Amino acid sequence: MIEYIVPTNIDDRVLARAARLLTEGGLIAIPSDTSWLIGCSFLSREGLKKLRRLASSTIRAETEEPVKEDRHFTLLCSDISQFGEFCSLDNTRFRLLKRLSPGPYVFILNTLLGTEKALQLRRGEIGVRLPDHPLPRALIKALGTPLYSVTARKSMAGVEDELDELFEGGWELEAIEGLDLILDTGDERPLIHTTVLDLRGDEVIPLRLGAGVWPV
Repeated sequence: MIEYIVPTNIDDRVLARAARLLTEGGLIAIPSDTSWLIGCSFLSREGLKKLRRLASSTIRAETEEPVKEDRHFTLLCSDISQFGEFCSLDNTRFRLLKRLSPGPYVFILNTLLGTEKALQLRRGEIGVRLPDHPLPRALIKALGTPLYSVTARKSMAGVEDELDELFEGGWELEAIEGLDLILDTGDERPLIHTTVLDLRGDEVIPLRLGAGVWPV
């Protein structure tokens, strides 16, 4: 279930296998520049169904209610140009995204008119991210499409720990049912979230402060 890789010299065979699993509707755990992520191909209805099911098992520490909405999904991209394929961007927003990407930021943007169906969304907005880590970007390039992702949380493995909800080592994710593969660089991930910025309005609204510095 775990495939150990060298992030500076990723085996193309491993990437091809992972891309095949994603195309077939699988879920894969990957490290990022912050915490661990679990992703599926955004073109796979079966993969998205599994990801929604997994995300619905996550417990909000502050409300103890299941998380079911698509707003908790992030579209992972391998290049900033992919943002513009799905989201509404003007020059001001593009300059900000270019300044902060790649990095530990999720940007909430309005989707382009008519793209909700292509993205399998129930809302006209989406979070997009370009992580500063070679593995997710290489995987997306091998797959040929972006990934939908959620943060891997211990509640997905049946462990509710409000003070320590994130995973460090890849081996810990083996307790999550439904994962098809864990791509592990052998490095422990920091127990920290991304910074989430809402760019839908005239002003930037920070929804969550995390690893990414704001304001900049």
